[in-house]
Amino acid sequence: MVNVLSGIILGPWWALGQALTTSILRNLLGTGTVFAFPGSMIGAFLAGWLYQKFKKPVLAVLGEVVGTGLVGALVAVPLAMLLFGKGGLMLFIPSFSASAVVGAALAYVLVRALWPVISREIERG
Repeated sequence: MVNVLSGIILGPWWALGQALTTSILRNLLGTGTVFAFPGSMIGAFLAGWLYQKFKKPVLAVLGEVVGTGLVGALVAVPLAMLLFGKGGLMLFIPSFSASAVVGAALAYVLVRALWPVISREIERG
């Protein structure tokens, strides 16, 4: 959810930085794994990039789902191979996609509800 919101409000590079920071914190606190990095960072960047390019919140949602659920999962496989000697694409895609779809859907509902405020703040810079 935060990836979509930061992608829309802050843009792709700051969203990527937010995802990196969140992944580091999750790992330090023991609530995440090394696989939090590729999925969240790619999803956040793609959400911000698509919103910046087309100015449509639904495309930020799509960017998060594709970036985290598919591309992030694909990047996680070689990482798993490197770390564990095996990787399971069919393990990563469903789990990354489920998380991305739920978070992106929640973000979309929140963005739609708050759009007058968000759009005014984006215009002000």
